[in-house]
Amino acid sequence: MKTAQVTGGGSPEKKFDRNMPKKPAVPLRTDHPVMGIQSGKNFINTNAADVIMGVAKKPKPIYVDKRTGDKHDVEPSGLVPKYINKKDYGVTPEYICRRNEELKKAQEEYDRYIQENLKKAAMKRLSDEEREAVLQGLKKNWEEVHKEFQSLSVFIDSIPKKIRKQRLEEEMKQLEHDIGVIEKHKIIYIANNA
Repeated sequence: MKTAQVTGGGSPEKKFDRNMPKKPAVPLRTDHPVMGIQSGKNFINTNAADVIMGVAKKPKPIYVDKRTGDKHDVEPSGLVPKYINKKDYGVTPEYICRRNEELKKAQEEYDRYIQENLKKAAMKRLSDEEREAVLQGLKKNWEEVHKEFQSLSVFIDSIPKKIRKQRLEEEMKQLEHDIGVIEKHKIIYIANNA
């Protein structure tokens, strides 16, 4: 009975067993092989019968990709739809499902945190009517400032006129910025100073 043991080197070591049969001795130089033995079997007829009676081998599927006749196997080429026949084809992998769940939980925690902070800071959401009223008020203020800016003289020769023009331009720019912010954002929170 042979027993093999793997050592640190990675190759199996054979243990010595006295009861194992010995290998046949190497033939001597003077020994000659037995010659002239003939068989009565007709190999031609036997092979012909095997071919006739045997099941035909199925040809290996190939494809030719050029007019010169280059042949290639169909299996590794990607032309055979072998992956869609797998049982887990089209199923979202488990690690992606886990990651999506983790992202969903993180988003829920973040939303809860934001809601708590909004309650702590006593933030109040501006209703649509209030938002529209603020927007109309800002537009009205801009029109008044713009009208005042238009009524300035064309020729500005004194320092007070320059200062007044700059102040009106800054007011108009600030009002335009505020109008743009309110028009851009549909939901607006304001701090409660109560």
